[in-house]
Amino acid sequence: MGRGKIEIKKIENPTNRQVTYSKRRNGIFKKAQELTVLCDAKVSLIMFSNTNKFHEYISPSTTTKKIYDQYQKALGIDLWSTQYEKMQEQLRKLKDINHKLKKEIRQRIGEDLNELSIDHLRVLEHNMTEALNGVRGRKYHVIKTQTETYKKKVRSLEERHGNLWMEYEAKMEDPRFGLVDSEGGYESAAALVNGASNLYAFRLHQGHHHHHPNLHLAGGLGPHDLRLP
Repeated sequence: MGRGKIEIKKIENPTNRQVTYSKRRNGIFKKAQELTVLCDAKVSLIMFSNTNKFHEYISPSTTTKKIYDQYQKALGIDLWSTQYEKMQEQLRKLKDINHKLKKEIRQRIGEDLNELSIDHLRVLEHNMTEALNGVRGRKYHVIKTQTETYKKKVRSLEERHGNLWMEYEAKMEDPRFGLVDSEGGYESAAALVNGASNLYAFRLHQGHHHHHPNLHLAGGLGPHDLRLP
């Protein structure tokens, strides 16, 4: 029995459609290769799938450009000149836009104003006023934002300073510790208040050092002279 006739219509299932496209594309490319070998033909095939994937076959004896040139010669048309004219027209439009923009920029800085009528000058003045208002608005917004940021930093520093000062006063009220009266005591206290929380200046009261059996006093230092950095 022969194969049943397949109805030619769009395959709705995407997977089946892609599989069919791949198989038939390979079949067409195989036929093109056979024509090239058997008949010494110059064959060029360009295909795009429904997902815009590009596939191409070109006979080894030629190139795509040669095929296009031969196609134009056979039909008596010039595809390249038409495209070139379109590109030249687009270039002229871009140059005109660029010239107008440069002229507008010069006028906004007070140059090339002699050719403008009173109406154009009023429009230019209005546009520059709006632009100036926009710049000023942005400037005030930046200043406000930076000011609020700096205020938050100041409040944070003030809070930290207050906490350090309370910590310092608490240590001063502790009977086991006291501010060193000898040279360097002020610097140690100032360092504590300014954030050096790991720096302590204290003295051991006489009569308490016997509770620390592992504490060795060397170099002739007495208990009143002991400092821990």
